[in-house]
Amino acid sequence: MQHPADTKRILEAALLASQEPLGIAGLKQLFDGEVSAETLRRLVDELREDWNGRAVELVSLASGWRFQTRPELQPYVEKLFPDKPPRYSRAVMETLAIIAYRQPVTRGDIEDIRGVVASAQIIQSLENRGWIDVVGHRDTPGRPELLATTKKFLDDLGLRSLQELPPLEEIAKTLPLEPAPAETAAAPDTGTRADAQPAAAATNG
Repeated sequence: MQHPADTKRILEAALLASQEPLGIAGLKQLFDGEVSAETLRRLVDELREDWNGRAVELVSLASGWRFQTRPELQPYVEKLFPDKPPRYSRAVMETLAIIAYRQPVTRGDIEDIRGVVASAQIIQSLENRGWIDVVGHRDTPGRPELLATTKKFLDDLGLRSLQELPPLEEIAKTLPLEPAPAETAAAPDTGTRADAQPAAAATNG
């Protein structure tokens, strides 16, 4: 059995080395399952206290813990990495916002709210980014796919749960926008579309 101090040092090394957040399952693998989840949580909390006030902090996210630069120092660090993050069109951001705040939703719900056709390319780009996924099918004719955000989406925004989602304008500041191309208006609703249930009726994730 590892001494607690040694266990904490191993946790610290793993968390510093990992590019992705590490959850309890991943941390237990370091010790072949011999360290309990309760002990791991306690030691991670101690680590977070140990790093309190330093330039790097240990944060709790949706899928685990991650070391990251403190927000107030991020602008300085970014000067070392001149590559700009990808820009997202307003159409992408509007689609993502509908999914995030009304989830789970169908493409029909998105079209009802935006008033334009839900672009398959936009949905695909959000899936490729790992921010949304299919979580089921609505129990209506045609069984349209239900879309919801993922833990990676929360991780990338530095959040632990959907309850921490900031106002939409704050997300827009985090994810830079680019001008949106012209979009095709959605076809008039004849009342016969299988997935025409309003998104407001969807459960909030």
